[in-house]
Amino acid sequence: MSAAPEYPPVFCMGNPLLDLQVRDGEKLLEKYGLKSNDAILAEEKHMPIYDELVKDYEVTYVAGGAAQNAARAAAYVLPPKHVVYVGAVGDDQLADQLRAANDKEGVESAYQVHSGEKTGACAVVITGHDRSLCTTLAAAEKFEQSHLQKPEIKAYLDNAKFFYIGGFFLTHGIESALDVAKVASGKGKVVALNLSAPFIPQFFKVQLEQLLPYVDILIGNESEAEAYAAGQGMADSSIAQIASAIANLPKSNASRPRLVVITQGSESTLVASSSASLSKCNIHPEEPNPKTYPVPKLTDEQIVDTNGAGDAFAGGFLAAHALGKTLNECVEVGHKMGQMCVGQVGPAFKFPKISVL
Repeated sequence: MSAAPEYPPVFCMGNPLLDLQVRDGEKLLEKYGLKSNDAILAEEKHMPIYDELVKDYEVTYVAGGAAQNAARAAAYVLPPKHVVYVGAVGDDQLADQLRAANDKEGVESAYQVHSGEKTGACAVVITGHDRSLCTTLAAAEKFEQSHLQKPEIKAYLDNAKFFYIGGFFLTHGIESALDVAKVASGKGKVVALNLSAPFIPQFFKVQLEQLLPYVDILIGNESEAEAYAAGQGMADSSIAQIASAIANLPKSNASRPRLVVITQGSESTLVASSSASLSKCNIHPEEPNPKTYPVPKLTDEQIVDTNGAGDAFAGGFLAAHALGKTLNECVEVGHKMGQMCVGQVGPAFKFPKISVL
């Protein structure tokens, strides 16, 4: 890749959100019926939590939205001007904060702006090493397919080589996601999708099944994989069996093997590939498929905040893949970015940059 391309080769799409993050939130979990290490869309009963956070807690404001976190992680690894991010925001100060964070971390913001709407927000409730996410999408769920047809956005789409779609986007934007993925897959470009949360394969199963044929790299965690399996009648299957089953689903671009990457927190990361042409994934044919990668251990003192760690892994993995690194190197970079993320407050990364390659 050149150091300063005219258009970014990595195109990310999702729901831009500003995270409102608080610690020691056990009472909030109980009051609002939230679970640790879970992610949900806010219902009416959850809406008071945002004012309560500001009123009664010490809030840390962090640029968020899962796909936007991944975009910033990818930008950290890649040379300048290599990542663009698309999503919908309001015309407000929250959107300005998101743009500033993207500018600082090397991501081009290509937002669709909805005048008079509020930018989406996420209540992030930290308890110990766990986090619970409760999101109000606001302007983010008003993303319109027509935004992709604007000349400046179409130029990004035409020139990108790697595409990343956040699973949360499927709750409202399946038509736009399909528009992007079908065209990219048809041109032999790489399409990555993150499952994002267990409720995506549970309650947006139809949308997920529509998109999967065009997906070259699927990323998720063990809870999301188990939720997918439950919906497919595979509830008793192991993570390895689930990953292999997804890897071998029908695929639009059959010339490129599908990779399924399942993170398992601090335990290990598992990668499965479709059975054909393992060498194309830079996996030695004699290595196991699926292959398990241990995660370097951190002490409790090194873990500050787990919010966004999975997104950081995904961004690091995708960036290394875009640089033509081997699968082993992609996983290693993903692990390094995830661990960098958990060592700081919020999905943020160290500056000045340190090498992760």
